[in-house]
Amino acid sequence: MNSMTFDKLEWSEDLLGPDFQAATLELGTDPDGEGDVCATLVRYCPAANAHDDRPALVWVHGMTDYFFHEHVARYFYELGYAFYAVDLRKCGRSRREGQTWHYISDVEYYDADLNAALDALPNPQVVIMGHSTAGTIIALWLDRLRRHDPARFSRIAGVVFNSPWLAMMGMSEGAYEVVKRIVYAGAAIAPRVELPAGDLTTYGESIHSHEQGEWDFDRRLKPLGGHAKYLGWVAAVFHGFDAIHSGRITIGVPLLTMTSARSQLDQPYNESSNTADVVVDVRQSQRWAKELSSRYTLHVVKDGRHDLFLSRPEPLEDALNAAAEWLRVVAPINAEQRAQ
Repeated sequence: MNSMTFDKLEWSEDLLGPDFQAATLELGTDPDGEGDVCATLVRYCPAANAHDDRPALVWVHGMTDYFFHEHVARYFYELGYAFYAVDLRKCGRSRREGQTWHYISDVEYYDADLNAALDALPNPQVVIMGHSTAGTIIALWLDRLRRHDPARFSRIAGVVFNSPWLAMMGMSEGAYEVVKRIVYAGAAIAPRVELPAGDLTTYGESIHSHEQGEWDFDRRLKPLGGHAKYLGWVAAVFHGFDAIHSGRITIGVPLLTMTSARSQLDQPYNESSNTADVVVDVRQSQRWAKELSSRYTLHVVKDGRHDLFLSRPEPLEDALNAAAEWLRVVAPINAEQRAQ
């Protein structure tokens, strides 16, 4: 896409209300055989002004997720940034009837979603914000852009990781190697086999306003226990991990990684679930993220939840402030833009 295509995007009011608009990015035939797929670009534009000349932030969600973080959009917009989010194919707003929620057999397929979103933005400078599984997706995408697509890559000013999922938690490296071989073999034969998920509602319970948390979201798009996981999807994620762990992946731009101070995995909901990452191992996130960029910054958020921007007020403020301070260096806003 180019700026002319951007002008032709069909924006309509988003499910988040009149300050938000959404446009469909058609991606063509699904390589996984589930019809035509699309991504959805969401923008925050109060008073019909999306500020195309400002640096843009682009939010990319994780597994069993979609963009609903109105407070994050408003915060960064008021600092002077244009704010966008992408719901990837078969996720959130982009999933079409008959498609398997979030299913993908190769994370490289997401390159088309991210390229389409990047091409659709008129903003000259873009910072990508990736949560959880998006950490792996974005790292691999940017490494490919850096090597093969310098024109697109030149627009990326930096990356913010919000609790990135970069390794399999809860098992030793030896156990992971065994499990990985089994997953790869199984996925080659029966990729659509659904895996038993167990009780994974702790995180959902900790954040939803009708349960123990403070945030409202659509449980159809983001079930408390997550969408079903399939062997082919797990294999795709593991292949992504393998690439990152190989030491050959470099995103080529400044990287801010933010994590909670601690993890608390495989436990039912309790009060301490609100002050820990209950989804990924923060030590693994910190270990592998630093391998992805020579311009690396780590910020640890005391008492942060898995999505740091859904934390309780004090750690939420810490996460927002840390990102804002880093952005002031990586993608500064000039006085004229801030005054608009």
